[in-house]
Amino acid sequence: MALTLASMTAPNPRDTDVAEPADALAPAGAAPDETVLSRPYRALSIGVVSVVLLIAFEATAVGTAMPVAARELDGVALYAFAFSGYFTTSLFGMVLSGQWSDRRGPLAPLTWGIASFAAGLLLAGTAGAMWLFILGRAVQGLGGGLVIVALYVVVGRAYPERLRPAIMAAFAASWVVPSIVGPLASGAVTEHIGWRWVFLGIPVLVVLPLALALPQIRRLASGPVDQDPGDAPASFDRRRIRLALAISFGAALLQYAAQDLRWVSLLPGALGAALLVPAVLGLLPRGTYRAARGLPSVVLLRGVAAGSFIAAESFVPLMLVTQRGLSPTLAGFSLAAGGGTWALGSWVQSRPRLEPYRERLMTLGMVLVAASIAAAPSVLIDAVPAWTVAVAWAFGCFGMGLVISSTSVLLLQLSAPAEAGTNSAALQISDGLSNVLLLAAGGAAFAALGGGTVSHAATEATGSHPAAFVAVFLPMAAVALAGAWVAGRVRAVK
Repeated sequence: MALTLASMTAPNPRDTDVAEPADALAPAGAAPDETVLSRPYRALSIGVVSVVLLIAFEATAVGTAMPVAARELDGVALYAFAFSGYFTTSLFGMVLSGQWSDRRGPLAPLTWGIASFAAGLLLAGTAGAMWLFILGRAVQGLGGGLVIVALYVVVGRAYPERLRPAIMAAFAASWVVPSIVGPLASGAVTEHIGWRWVFLGIPVLVVLPLALALPQIRRLASGPVDQDPGDAPASFDRRRIRLALAISFGAALLQYAAQDLRWVSLLPGALGAALLVPAVLGLLPRGTYRAARGLPSVVLLRGVAAGSFIAAESFVPLMLVTQRGLSPTLAGFSLAAGGGTWALGSWVQSRPRLEPYRERLMTLGMVLVAASIAAAPSVLIDAVPAWTVAVAWAFGCFGMGLVISSTSVLLLQLSAPAEAGTNSAALQISDGLSNVLLLAAGGAAFAALGGGTVSHAATEATGSHPAAFVAVFLPMAAVALAGAWVAGRVRAVK
């Protein structure tokens, strides 16, 4: 990387607990009356939010079509790998995108990420065998990892600090309609047209957002930080690429081991841990595991919040179906209101007058998340109405809106310009990795206490023991409550 004196003297967040906030590539400032839809930002905002909207539709719709696809492709035995394949390659894509964005700018990784995402959808939608379907999901995951990190870098470079909470709130709002409409639309398409069109329909819709966003990204956020026009492009950090491969393979092995509770599974589990632990320590900011103040705690909090909440949420429909007799559709609708309250929480954190209280908002958010998770298993008591879960989850999603968007905003505030991509990748790795590790731990506890085997199709299971659900929800509530303490450490000591 070509370095000027300013970038050479900027602290590296991997070597210190705190990175100096900087906005070298962002516009100098926004006029007080400017918004993300004002003329300088309108096309970019519509474009990037539309990309997030389409990704959200795909993410919420794919679960409905996946069981039908696996059955028609005679691949039910490989069902879980269609999900883990996506996750494994997305981890690698996140690290690669961070390197790529810091050294060459976010335009190329975003373009190639969307192309890879679309190619994976096309491959999955046209697959004639389950292994081709899984390969398509893996290609799609690589693209998803590239896109999400590149979008964070675009926000850091193209928008002034005052407008970043608003665009992050818009990203969160983009999930509201898909979270409600996506499963229904996917179910209708799967039933009346065929599951393949759930995958084949999205790539065509990406063209318009790209046409709007890419020219603006080229104008506002292209190129590396502090590089002179005559300098050669900086090379990639091969060590980080190797660590990215290690974290991907390690996570895949741990997932495989958690799905098969036999003694023989200890070997791939141990190998996965041996690959994963040093890779995580090498890719996350120094001090993350001990919640060092500033950037490390921001990254840790993202993982604690996302992992505990998503792991618990995965068991809510299963609990309502097997313990309270709800249909899968009604069980899914119990989570629908959460999309709106999540967006509301994200909107609340974006209010400028609440900026001085961001740390308190994040602490409140984690308390709400912990309380909602702890309240969910109350429906195991027949006298408690089943809709209690819907109310509790709405409050939990509000808390998540406060926390998740705030971690994104703080990450950009605490990152030196040349480290925005690397740190954004660390944030997403913490998010994704905690999801799979806590879900694997919860699934193992669930199975050990009589819950049976857990998969994304587990809403059809019966006879799960109530204690198995308690063994999932209460530990996840404890993890979320620990996140309230971590939230008190996200501000650097001056």
